[in-house]
Amino acid sequence: MLCCSGLRKRYGDRLAVDGVSFSIAAGECYGLLGPNGAGKTTTISMLCGLEPADEGDITIDGHPGGSLEAKAAVGYVPQELALYPDLTAAENLTFFGELYGLSGNELHGRIAETLELVGLADRGKDRIGTYSGGMKRRANMAAGLLHRPKLLVLDEPTVGVDPQSRNAILETVGQLGIAVLYTTHYMEEAAKLCDRVGIIDDGHLIAEGTNDGLIAQHGGRDRVQLSCDADADLGQLAAACRALDSVYEVAEIEDRLELTTDHGPAVLPAVVATAARNRVQLTGVEVRSPNLEDVFLRLTGKELRD
Repeated sequence: MLCCSGLRKRYGDRLAVDGVSFSIAAGECYGLLGPNGAGKTTTISMLCGLEPADEGDITIDGHPGGSLEAKAAVGYVPQELALYPDLTAAENLTFFGELYGLSGNELHGRIAETLELVGLADRGKDRIGTYSGGMKRRANMAAGLLHRPKLLVLDEPTVGVDPQSRNAILETVGQLGIAVLYTTHYMEEAAKLCDRVGIIDDGHLIAEGTNDGLIAQHGGRDRVQLSCDADADLGQLAAACRALDSVYEVAEIEDRLELTTDHGPAVLPAVVATAARNRVQLTGVEVRSPNLEDVFLRLTGKELRD
């Protein structure tokens, strides 16, 4: 449904996007993740035809990027609300529907359909200005879905919304059945929704794959945290744990130990037995497996971005 190859965009001396290439199949949800300033918004702007690419090729539903046919196949839901607060939801959707050439019974039917899909069927006659933040986000999505796009581009659609509205948005995306390009800073959203994920940083696509594949390749090892009695000899237990097979590192962190291993649950019986032999009473055991956030931080770094 979407294919982009070798995208580059420069603003003065700054190369905002440098050789980005990826594709999205029909019905696939693709997550584009990256820190602030990584090039996500510029990439989206080029894909939606809002910014011309300096180099590279874009094809959407078989049409060249930026063409009217390609734009008609895209539903773009920006991070900032693109609605008129003094108009009702239905009036907003009427306006946007007419821009897409919809009219009459077809337009009215589409408005009812999309308001139902985003859970606003009973609030269509209310002004957008009276909506809560979550309702505005859902109405924003309705505007992007009104013309039944083949590719929906969602730019951080759940920023600043309450948990109920966030869950409703995620459920809506999950049941669309069309190609979706999804950007978010919430890693659990990407892990839950996206069939594949691309991580972009400094204008480059630095990793791409399924959630499980990225974790296996870049996530690192399991970590087992052991909490002990206040009078326990952590140094003695740490030395004993270092001698265990498949334990790679043992670190003392305040009043607990953290062990690094390939498979946390498998090593637990040996760890518990080691603690007993050393007369250390364990007060807590936690196994933490790597997730998509670990992958993201490992690849993009932990320093703050402005």
